[in-house]
Amino acid sequence: MKDGYGRTIDYLRISITDRCNLRCTYCMPEEGIPCLAHGDILTYEEIETICRAMAQIGLKHVRITGGEPLVRRQCWRLVEKLRRIPRLQTVTLTTNGILLAQYAQQLVEAGLDGVNISLDTLDADAYREVTRCGDVSRVLAGLEEMQKYPQVTVKVNCVLGGKKWEHTARSVAGLAKEYPVHVRFIERMPLADDGIQGCAQDDVLAALEAAYGAAQPCEKPMGFGPSTYVQFTGFLGKIGFISAVSHKFCADCNRIRLTADGKLRLCLQSDRMVDLRALVRGGHTGELIPTVQEALAHKPQAHCFEQHGIETACMSQIGG
Repeated sequence: MKDGYGRTIDYLRISITDRCNLRCTYCMPEEGIPCLAHGDILTYEEIETICRAMAQIGLKHVRITGGEPLVRRQCWRLVEKLRRIPRLQTVTLTTNGILLAQYAQQLVEAGLDGVNISLDTLDADAYREVTRCGDVSRVLAGLEEMQKYPQVTVKVNCVLGGKKWEHTARSVAGLAKEYPVHVRFIERMPLADDGIQGCAQDDVLAALEAAYGAAQPCEKPMGFGPSTYVQFTGFLGKIGFISAVSHKFCADCNRIRLTADGKLRLCLQSDRMVDLRALVRGGHTGELIPTVQEALAHKPQAHCFEQHGIETACMSQIGG
């Protein structure tokens, strides 16, 4: 699949629910959000139909997201369905990790290729503060459980902020020293007016090098997204950076998003969307491929986070 700027689009992030069992300060209001009705959300079979069509024109990688995907019943059934699609190379999952220990075995047996665990701090009190209700010990239990399945790539996603960010960065990065997992630091995007200053990639790297010595760049890609990686001596895993603000990577963007209610979203920031659910439920599945191809011609060239915030209120509604 090609967009209007000649970029190859082969990566789809699929939100399977807008519900979440946490209330992270940069993602969702404390009171939560009005949730979609059950009938408005794509079924697993409808998601499979859309992905089968897109795989015919170049889709290679699918990531299941939410909200929190593991709060949706039998999430692993979707993994099974997607793994049977010809030409689809990887099926991965992003989770907050709260339920990961409980469902790890079913997900792996279904054919999951990788899991990303969102974890912004190892401090129990700080974790409870940023998530408003979470227990970090449950996330760490999920990380530990995944060590039983070395065939599954495990990554930890960390969004830094606050006055103690340097200490937090060093401690979370230490997971890659203790476990064969890759820790990625994601720059906080201007999604919420919470007064917390984000941390730029260069500052985080400098703090880590002060603690762990000089980092060596990794030339081999560690995935199919925008991360860049470095290696520290003695670490079992690598350290990555996803820096949409300070190191804008839109020129190499390869992804689009499917919201839980079946809207194809062309850019995280843009609110321009195409309704694929209407095609599937209306019996017009034959129109999926030309509709997606037409939509890609209008994918924005770049985000504008440096100028203004995202048009949609909550990341949990987007599938970010």
